[in-house]
Amino acid sequence: MSNEIAINRTYRNVEISPYKHRVRYHELDTQGMVHPSHYMNWIENARLNLLEQIGLGLKQMENMEILMPVLSNSIEYYSPVKFDDTIVIGTKVTSYDGKQIEVTYQIFDEKTNENYAMAKSKHFFTNKSGIPISLGRIYPELDTTFFEMK
Repeated sequence: MSNEIAINRTYRNVEISPYKHRVRYHELDTQGMVHPSHYMNWIENARLNLLEQIGLGLKQMENMEILMPVLSNSIEYYSPVKFDDTIVIGTKVTSYDGKQIEVTYQIFDEKTNENYAMAKSKHFFTNKSGIPISLGRIYPELDTTFFEMK
């Protein structure tokens, strides 16, 4: 297995595009609001969107035998999201030490900029066998990229 990776090293010169999602009817609860369980799917998609934009898509991570199991998730809800709203989720790496990463998510309305929610997810890195790894030792260029994003 080669430790060389192709990563987008110019991300600082390119604005990271937020993840967008149009709310579908099946995401609603009986009160006509998005059920809280869907927020977890949205933040996962937003995190994958962020990783893809820096050149580290899920398929590439799997080929490199890097997994990112979840340590914790939290969401603070401010306003209900409803059917046909288009939400935007901005992502930011707020903590990274080579073994763990924390990403924060700002969830807001595309048209009105109404703040719907804030979320955080914390992950650790493992190989395919589930053994924790340090990206700094195995993939130093990737480690540097995450440190620069913080």
